[in-house]
Amino acid sequence: MALRLATAAGIVALALSLTACQDGSMGGGVPLRALTPVPAKTLALMAQKGMATNDPILIRAFKKEAEMEVWKRGANGQYALLKTFPICRWSGQLGPKTKQGDRQAPEGFYTVTPGQMNPNSSYYLSFDTGYPNTYDRANGRTGNYIMVHGTCSSSGCFAMTDESMGEIYALARDSFAGGQRAFQFQSYPFRMTATNFAKYRNDPNAPFWKNLKEGSDYFEALREEPRVNVCGTRYVFGGQDVAAGSCSPKVDTLVAEKRARDNHDIAELVAKGTPATRVVYDDGGQNPVFRPQPPASTMAFANLTKKEEPEAPYDPKEYARHHLGEVSRPESLAAGEREVEVDAKGRPVMLAAAEAPIPTKAAAAALKPGADKTKSGSIVAKTDAAPEPQKPAATARIMVADADADSPAYTKVLGSLFTAKASPTPATPSANAATIPAVASAPETIQTAPKAGKAPHTGHAITVPTVTGAVGQKAKIAVDPVKAGKAPTSGAPSPVAKTPPAKDAALKETSVKATAATPKL
Repeated sequence: MALRLATAAGIVALALSLTACQDGSMGGGVPLRALTPVPAKTLALMAQKGMATNDPILIRAFKKEAEMEVWKRGANGQYALLKTFPICRWSGQLGPKTKQGDRQAPEGFYTVTPGQMNPNSSYYLSFDTGYPNTYDRANGRTGNYIMVHGTCSSSGCFAMTDESMGEIYALARDSFAGGQRAFQFQSYPFRMTATNFAKYRNDPNAPFWKNLKEGSDYFEALREEPRVNVCGTRYVFGGQDVAAGSCSPKVDTLVAEKRARDNHDIAELVAKGTPATRVVYDDGGQNPVFRPQPPASTMAFANLTKKEEPEAPYDPKEYARHHLGEVSRPESLAAGEREVEVDAKGRPVMLAAAEAPIPTKAAAAALKPGADKTKSGSIVAKTDAAPEPQKPAATARIMVADADADSPAYTKVLGSLFTAKASPTPATPSANAATIPAVASAPETIQTAPKAGKAPHTGHAITVPTVTGAVGQKAKIAVDPVKAGKAPTSGAPSPVAKTPPAKDAALKETSVKATAATPKL
């Protein structure tokens, strides 16, 4: 029996060590860090905004901006923003968590109770977000122990600095002490603005994000905590009717007006040509305040040359001083985010030059199956053939690959776009060749080009333009040795001189007869 108990305890310990954030157990005594009071600076901010320490809280997290907001409810029942904290690390991509081990930080509306607070966390302090909730389970999502914790390391969690986590923990603790039974944790991919929805309108997660925006609109329009229900596989937000179980709640006038304004702004941005994009990360991101800051002199110069950005709700110098602990996957953070343009189906696209037009009929014949292509980029054409009109090369959208909903597969598809250096591609006649102009005079450099294994023939002179560069570059010209008046020696082609215009009549007659006997190319 003792052996069985020991084995069971070992299995439980192993399971805890393999959880998303490898957080500590919820048992044991309460450490002093869990009893640390709210900082005096934050208490002064509360007093300035007319808030009390025991007032209820609500927390919102935004992945792309890497920010976490703490709101407090006043006596009027409305919430006001108390403080914004920079997120030190989150992992995965923009989009919801769907399965255990995908390194995705969750997105959705969650409930945090006192029992989910963990004073004995391995990562300083933490609270469990409550993933998976009813919505997640209705959509077949798996995973557990998704935390907000200290130490700048994440494998599906929201990681803060220890100091920030200590302050957030204290704010929640005091609210519970004041009688709040649970606080709402709202997690978003980005701020729910018209600009962001215009940009990410074709992302595969766009329908889910529109559903989240319904809850965000309710909160931002009324400054009240939305009641949350799940009908089928969708969130439903509203007031008391939603709390009573209604799946078709009444939409408040202010909420409806906000949605109408946002929809109008989104349509206007799309009409103005805002490209549809998707953001790709190697493995999540972090707030810029935790990255090395440029020197003060550089910042001063940047302020003179750049348009001033809105002031951040936190001091970068303050957070740059903090000890971050073990930062997970720093090489992924160094790569940063990349925006990829996507089509209406959410598939990545890129711009590429369309194939250049075929310059002449002879060139077209040379490109047909069975034509001699031993010399890449060379096309044989008659000198007296007038070139066809050149059409400007158009730009074509070429599909690269399907965007898989699974972020690792999507990264594999696009990894070479951003990490690997492009290797030079040899020029081909169809893509890079310029239109071949008719040669009015003899070229400066003339080379003989006999075919291997056949005796050279005399006849009408032909040019062999060899395309060596991109469209619009001058082509080098090579001709058969017919103007020399004699057969070339075997082996490498030898240069010959131009035929003087004043030749004797006998040579002219010979050339004319040979021309008549030459088959048309």
